[in-house]
Amino acid sequence: MNQVHINLGERSYDIRIGAGLLDHADTWAQLPKAAAALIVTNHTVAPLYLARLQASLQAHYAKVHVCSLPDGEAYKTWESLQLIFDELLGQACDRKTVLFALGGGVVGDITGFAAACYMRGVPFVQVPTTLLAQVDSSVGGKTAINHPMGKNMVGAFYQPERVVCDLATLNTLPQRELSAGLAEVIKYGPIADMAFLDWIEQHLGDLLARDPQALAHAVQRSCEIKAHVVGLDERESGLRAILNFGHTFGHAIEAGLGFGVWLHGEAVGCGMVMAAHLSQRLGLVDAAFTERLTDLIHQAGLPIVGPDLGTEAYLHHMRVDKKAEAGDIRFVLIHPPGSAVVRGAPDALVAEVLQACCQA
Repeated sequence: MNQVHINLGERSYDIRIGAGLLDHADTWAQLPKAAAALIVTNHTVAPLYLARLQASLQAHYAKVHVCSLPDGEAYKTWESLQLIFDELLGQACDRKTVLFALGGGVVGDITGFAAACYMRGVPFVQVPTTLLAQVDSSVGGKTAINHPMGKNMVGAFYQPERVVCDLATLNTLPQRELSAGLAEVIKYGPIADMAFLDWIEQHLGDLLARDPQALAHAVQRSCEIKAHVVGLDERESGLRAILNFGHTFGHAIEAGLGFGVWLHGEAVGCGMVMAAHLSQRLGLVDAAFTERLTDLIHQAGLPIVGPDLGTEAYLHHMRVDKKAEAGDIRFVLIHPPGSAVVRGAPDALVAEVLQACCQA
């Protein structure tokens, strides 16, 4: 087992990374003591890993309750949030109850938000079972649900007690989901570490083939970069926004198509292509960089051509983005490769990018 530490003072915690962690007794040691725990999962993950996590937690908690939600981005809603509250209240869970989020990014985000709200805050633990969740969404304390007009628009910053990345759970991940997770891995290279981007290019075949050593390195390095950024800017007042490279375009794709039509990682992958094109048109990177990143995203099995939602629809959805200021869209752009800036761009230039990057 390897560990990555997130330094946030009294809210600090560790990310534990390794294979088979679900079954190790010490994985769950030294968590907050409570009479009860609640595992929040979904109907896809529950048959695979719920019984194992229940068995491990029963050594630490007198009662281990379960709330299983429908699977998918389309269910990251108030209705699903209420199902968690219904279970907590129905079981008379107190404010020491520990929530465990067993699943991908949707489960992690909604469980964290429930933990932030229930009795004004109860502890929770992230147990991500997708590559995307292990390298990104489970780390850093962003919790939320979607609103029909925007992704992750209702939520809170609320840090977990621990993140447990059991790499063995990636063996049951559908290939499409694995590729979606690779989008968030690839993201870290252009914004923070071009040597890591070199490594991803050299080991992409190993990652797609689920080589254990390659996945372990990808997860750990991604978490190290995110931990560093979050430690400097927990609430996204500045630096942390760079972690949203590709997300402004990506969130517009998700909202425009309807949540769940494209996976989040697919939208982010295509969004990174668009953001690279915009960076190039602003003179921040050259054409070679844009081509290099586009080719890697394509080789990872991700879309590189966006859906034709229409320029006005893209601009509308992007103005709802959380980085927008007074209606002005803010983009994460690469300048130079290995670092990023957050800035605006003229609508006319954005329209040119959309015309170049979206199917007719």
